[in-house]
Amino acid sequence: MSNRRLILVVEDEDGISNFIAAILSSNDYQVVRAESGKEAVTLVASRSPDLVLLDLGLPDMDGLVVLRTIRSWSRVPVIVVSARGHEREKVEALDLGADDYVTKPFGTSELLARIRTALRHSQPGAGLEQPGEMRLAIGELLIDDEKRRVTLGGAEVHLTPIEYKIVLLLARHAGKVLTHAYLCKEIWGPYTNETQALRVNMANIRRKLEENPAEPRYIVTEVGVGYRMVDSI
Repeated sequence: MSNRRLILVVEDEDGISNFIAAILSSNDYQVVRAESGKEAVTLVASRSPDLVLLDLGLPDMDGLVVLRTIRSWSRVPVIVVSARGHEREKVEALDLGADDYVTKPFGTSELLARIRTALRHSQPGAGLEQPGEMRLAIGELLIDDEKRRVTLGGAEVHLTPIEYKIVLLLARHAGKVLTHAYLCKEIWGPYTNETQALRVNMANIRRKLEENPAEPRYIVTEVGVGYRMVDSI
């Protein structure tokens, strides 16, 4: 029995589907393909893939409907791969539970990196939720949640409680885009809209963590969508 990861490619254009399948196969992934939303939902249920690459422009239903359907009963990692580059679609897909969003055309290395990140997050124990059980290192940035201490290159970084919560939340989901709405809900609660407060806090965090806040290395802005903590430097 093969232990290679199984990836479901949901794409109705043969050329793109063949291209993605070839990339995945050459990188030691197993591939199963679907050309419609209905077929995709059926294959997620019957084949239990390790990850889904989902196009939004499907012939029988919108990909966001497929995503919503899958998320109603499965936590399988889903990366949206779509030509739709509008911020609204990105935000909606991420809010519906997509793990990432790659806009066509995309680079092979970028796609493979996003896949590796999503698969890593899906591993048991990858998303440690207990505050005292987490110690994260990204480049020279070290977050020790047991001590509630952040250091950069060995020097302690003094963060406010809100800044610390934002950094920890992003670090727990390193490599994944977190939308403004998600961050606001997790930090300030579900019934507030603190987008401006989020931006102010993020500017302060970058002044403390980044050598050049205008060209951040640790926390990247996804314009109009949210923020992403890199998972390696």
